[in-house]
Amino acid sequence: MAIQQYLSVPVVDWQSATINVLIVLVGILVLRHLTRSKDEDAVTFSVPVPEQCRPGWEGKVLQEPTIKVSGGTAIQCYSPATGQLLGLVNPSTADGIDRAVAKATKAQIEWAQTTFVQRRQLLRSLLNFVLDNQDTIVRAACLDSGKTRVDGVLGEIFVTAEKLKWTLNHGEKALKPERRPSNRLMFYKKNEVRYEPMGVVASCVSWNYPLHNLLGPVISALFAGNAIIVKCSEQTAWSSQYFVNIARSALVACGHEPDLVQVLACWPQTAEYFTSHPGISHLTFIGSKPVAHEVLKSAAKSLTPVCVELGGKDAAIVLDHPAGKASSESEMQRVTSIIMRGFFQSSGQNCIGMERVIAMPIAYNRLITLLTPRIQALRSGPDLDLPVGQQVDVGAMISSASFDRLESLVSQAVAQGARLLAGGRRLTHQLHSAGHYFQPTLLVDVTSSMRIAQEELFAPICILMCADSPSHAVEITNSTIYGLGCSVFGPTGSSAARAQLEWVTQRVKAGMVAVNDFAVFYAVQLPFGGVGNSGYGRFAGEEGLRSLCNVKSVCSDRWPGLIKTAIPGKLDYPMGEGAYAMGKGVIEFGYGESLGRIVKGIRRMIGV
Repeated sequence: MAIQQYLSVPVVDWQSATINVLIVLVGILVLRHLTRSKDEDAVTFSVPVPEQCRPGWEGKVLQEPTIKVSGGTAIQCYSPATGQLLGLVNPSTADGIDRAVAKATKAQIEWAQTTFVQRRQLLRSLLNFVLDNQDTIVRAACLDSGKTRVDGVLGEIFVTAEKLKWTLNHGEKALKPERRPSNRLMFYKKNEVRYEPMGVVASCVSWNYPLHNLLGPVISALFAGNAIIVKCSEQTAWSSQYFVNIARSALVACGHEPDLVQVLACWPQTAEYFTSHPGISHLTFIGSKPVAHEVLKSAAKSLTPVCVELGGKDAAIVLDHPAGKASSESEMQRVTSIIMRGFFQSSGQNCIGMERVIAMPIAYNRLITLLTPRIQALRSGPDLDLPVGQQVDVGAMISSASFDRLESLVSQAVAQGARLLAGGRRLTHQLHSAGHYFQPTLLVDVTSSMRIAQEELFAPICILMCADSPSHAVEITNSTIYGLGCSVFGPTGSSAARAQLEWVTQRVKAGMVAVNDFAVFYAVQLPFGGVGNSGYGRFAGEEGLRSLCNVKSVCSDRWPGLIKTAIPGKLDYPMGEGAYAMGKGVIEFGYGESLGRIVKGIRRMIGV
């Protein structure tokens, strides 16, 4: 008590405060449950577990794993962590795409008439299934993408559950008709904007998050009243079959047509037929810039609107205190841990993963000391069925196709003055030589003139760049063609420090910024997307949900029995003498800002 009185600051009982917050949250949840319509309660359903996800399964190990089968058209699916064969998937043809569009179109007619209560029941059923079957879902995702189970539960389950929950809680509000203001001339009108289903929408998704990248667009499309066709990546075609069955089974369990959701995999020569299909009303594309160019040209044939997300070169900016002081040891440890997650989650194959650390001098030197031993200690390998006591930190990459380029970029940077402190080349796993692994890498003293600082790596490679001031950090950050996401770390203990953080946040060219954190904008469903060569359009949040709707403007009479629009005699066809003067009067009355101008307009209208 003496210390409290001396400081004149109340001592917070954090344990009691936490308990009180939890009590309030539980109360809110109970109230929501009691006031919720019983018609939107979850329906339980089941989906057959893939044989490959069952205990004891051992797949044939391919000597030189590849998705292409010599002499055939089938997609060969295998685990990039071990080289085990998962199965074969027949690619879609143009006829198959036509059939999928036709089925989806037919099913959507009835689905468009469903209520938000019915749509919430579907999403709530999906959410319960995902939470109840995390182990199987994670295993399927890990088998097909090579990621670890921790990356699977955070990168697949967590973000999918968040999207489902956000849409359950806020989706109806985002899509309800919006009242819009009127004006002096149109005071007798009521105006609203309505968000109506587009019909059949489509999504071309990448392989790095096989569950979430497939279900995410499905959740939004269905809640907006659309049907959807997802073109999955050939790299994860096996797990996509299981994941789409989850959505289709949920639809059946809730009494709806499963044809609302279709998934297809196809080779590039067939993809153009899909992306230019006149039966598709909207397309979301997640992938690379070169492929995006082809998709956009294709979609332009049918004037299909496209949302484009093309990855980035996201920076983690670490600022020193404006007074030149170092951050505390605990704060630097916290930032270091976030940076580790930002670079090495999913082996760096994360579109909003960190690609560069841009730190001011004090933080820069401290980060080298903290990051070096941690990156050197990272363990790579397959994560499933590990013996007790063993642990893996970094999983496999989806293929070895980028290894030559990555090694060349590292070697080139070292030749130009960068220092390689860990990794830098491909890794042949002792037990799984057919797996696709790249060593966790740390490269410091990187400058903007090096290719490795400009090109997206999509790999477990951490690069450090030194900035001598906040403005220099912003300059380095904005030096690439990309602008997807960014993290800005810095002290907050003074007004000057907080002002510095805000100054940098405002000036970085990015579609999303996390302050003193990493990628949390996605964990709260803010609109997702970038600027520059990272693409355009947004998915997630209200903006993403509304982008899958036809926006209809409706203007109607506020008091239809009292006043309606009528054409004054002088302006009625054939027009009489004084029509021009009356037109001027209407405009002056409607838009004049001074009383004199308004009165002048009235006089012209009545011919005085």
